[in-house]
Amino acid sequence: MNDKHGLLSAPINLTLRKMTVPMVFGLFAIIMFNVVDTFFISLLGTEALAAVSFTFPITFAVNSITLGLGVGIAALVARLLGQGDHQDAARVSSHGLTLAVFIVMSVGWLGAATINPVFSALGASDNLLPLIHDYMQVWYLTIPLLVVPMAGNAAIRATGDTKTPAKIMMVSGLINGTLDPLLIFGLGPFPELGVKGAAIASAVSWAGALIAALSILIRRERLLIAPQWTKLATDVRQILKIGMPAGMTNALNPAAGAILMMMLASQGTESVAAYGAAQRIEAILLIVMMAMTSSLTPLMSQNFGAQYHQRAFQALFSAMRFAILFQFALYLSLWPFIDLIADLFSDDVRVQQEIAHYLMVVPASYGLQGTLMLLVGGLNAMKRSLHSFACNLVRLFVFLVPCAWLGGMVNGTHGLFAGIAIANLLAGIMAYLYAVVLRRQTLASSLPV
Repeated sequence: MNDKHGLLSAPINLTLRKMTVPMVFGLFAIIMFNVVDTFFISLLGTEALAAVSFTFPITFAVNSITLGLGVGIAALVARLLGQGDHQDAARVSSHGLTLAVFIVMSVGWLGAATINPVFSALGASDNLLPLIHDYMQVWYLTIPLLVVPMAGNAAIRATGDTKTPAKIMMVSGLINGTLDPLLIFGLGPFPELGVKGAAIASAVSWAGALIAALSILIRRERLLIAPQWTKLATDVRQILKIGMPAGMTNALNPAAGAILMMMLASQGTESVAAYGAAQRIEAILLIVMMAMTSSLTPLMSQNFGAQYHQRAFQALFSAMRFAILFQFALYLSLWPFIDLIADLFSDDVRVQQEIAHYLMVVPASYGLQGTLMLLVGGLNAMKRSLHSFACNLVRLFVFLVPCAWLGGMVNGTHGLFAGIAIANLLAGIMAYLYAVVLRRQTLASSLPV
């Protein structure tokens, strides 16, 4: 059995560390990709920034489709590799990429034909629609370029290699950051294209990532082959069975965030601004958990495929213990810098105070929030993506929204932030207990997961 990255035999903690560290850099590159885009577009003025801000819900929804399909592809490919079935893994990978391109291309064509009515319905004013059209027309027609590296990187991670996808993400971000000012402002021989230039810069960076991902998949990993039409429908059903709930899971977070924003709006503009800034800080504070979740899924999938159930759960609980200890240590190290961080995100004293209060309270719960994130990754590895969707649904709409609402009723913005922390703690405890039960049931059964 081929185990070149040690997912089936190397020490668990060492393997998790080797897989997670490159993913941290890759995810950081994606975050900076968005920051750079937003910065250069903001230099065009308020209208340009507002126009592109209107596109975020749509672009997030489309990307959630690809992320979900990537989870399905990675879980199935890793399991087949764990079984030693490389040819079947290549077939599933190929069919998964074909499916992802077809779905997103169809969505892109439909979106390009409905830009004005859709964004008018979202509330965009007439003066913003031309700018939105300039940006989204390019984005819709070129988004298939991003599908292959996103889903392809998931297939590469399924082999246990997280360094290559991270490098692809970082180089793509570098290309985008270099082209943004050239095409937006027309520097040197380049035309001045405004927001359309930002979209074109993204498309070129996606094309570079596509070439790199295809090269790795075909030449090195040999995970792309000609479609096998007789097995296409079966593979598509398996991928969608995991991928659709995973994509829906991604979509739940902005929905809950929108509800929290509505609650905070009643507390005042300063509370909304503070929460928005805190969310950007939170993305950095949880980046290790996001990276570890992406690493855990292929690790567990391969071990379940090889029938190493005990080792798979050993990886899950080792990751959970690390999450609690690491995030608590990070929380303690954050304290001396809370006021400094708050000052960086606003000049308004009230906003600074609210940001500081958020950082004093909510990050204390990130360790247990991390346990739920890891459980979601583990459930996807077990092909129980509906269970992972249910866990996230409970966290957001049984714990988070009600606790935040109750906290806001009792003590305003500070109470709402405390409610978020309490919800994370409750969801994390639920996740850990569920994982204990799941391990007991799985190991007691002689049937494969």
